[in-house]
Amino acid sequence: MADLLTSTDRGLYCPPGDFYIDPWESVPLAVITHAHSDHARPGSETYLTTEPGREVLRKRLGDDAVIESLPYGAKKEANGVQLSLHPAGHILGSAQVRIEHRGYVAVVTGDYKTDSADKTCAPFEPLRCHLLVSECTFGLPIYRWRPQAELMNDIHAWWLASQQQGRTAILQAYSLGKAQRILAALDLSIGPVLVHGAVEAMSRAYRAAGMNLPDVPRADFTSARATRGKALVLAPPGAHASPWVRKFGPVSTAIASGWMQLRGTRRRKAVDRGFALSDHADWDGLNATIAASGAEEIWLTHGSTGPMSRWLSERGMNVRQIATRFEGELDEEPIAAED
Repeated sequence: MADLLTSTDRGLYCPPGDFYIDPWESVPLAVITHAHSDHARPGSETYLTTEPGREVLRKRLGDDAVIESLPYGAKKEANGVQLSLHPAGHILGSAQVRIEHRGYVAVVTGDYKTDSADKTCAPFEPLRCHLLVSECTFGLPIYRWRPQAELMNDIHAWWLASQQQGRTAILQAYSLGKAQRILAALDLSIGPVLVHGAVEAMSRAYRAAGMNLPDVPRADFTSARATRGKALVLAPPGAHASPWVRKFGPVSTAIASGWMQLRGTRRRKAVDRGFALSDHADWDGLNATIAASGAEEIWLTHGSTGPMSRWLSERGMNVRQIATRFEGELDEEPIAAED
């Protein structure tokens, strides 16, 4: 059924079900894969998301948003279309949208990662379908992730080295998803951990959703001064370039992002270290997901759609590139640094 999904100027639309998935503009019903700003935009009449993702979506959209939720795997009927949400492994509450109509199944992945080491969200669930809409943010062979445990060991070693140098370790990570993933995996015996206010706000939403995260202080002037040269501070990207950072004294800076796989990116960001810790599937994860779906047709969106489309086409797959208003790992709203 070629008309089960269509790409419009508002985003992906399901005509028989009369709903949009991650629309860019206001619509009557928006099915949201997760609460990052390139997928969850304000202004729609009603939103549908997963029960685990309800609190973080509320934090993103505000108290006035009308948000309905479904447990993972539960079905909702929309004009004869069977709709269900399944774990995407990206951040807390992230979902793949499964749509079934007259025996034809389409799956919209949203953003996803296939590594199950992240304990702050449900692990990715492979789904069979006729049509798969897959992100390919890191759809190039150079992007192959090391295990989370190895990357966390590297982060801990950098933190210890910073302490030996009398420097506060400031680690930039998206305030929604990445920061909580790191916080849950940190070895707190190494030293004190502080968080930027934006990270604290999203961590509260995680706890409200039932996620058990370490309760660590906000990085205000008092806590920063008391832990200078010892603490690891989790902050949103760009915060280190503002006056906010002065209260920590001498610092060592790092970024946790898949883009850190490329050395040139770290140099351009002007940080001391880069850790290629991503909440997106790598090259192998993308290919494995596409193969496991058994899909007859693949739509690619976000990121390296051209190279991956050619790769899959050369292997006999029916591939289409879908335009988006957002490219790359755009998972963060610009956040003003605190004083």
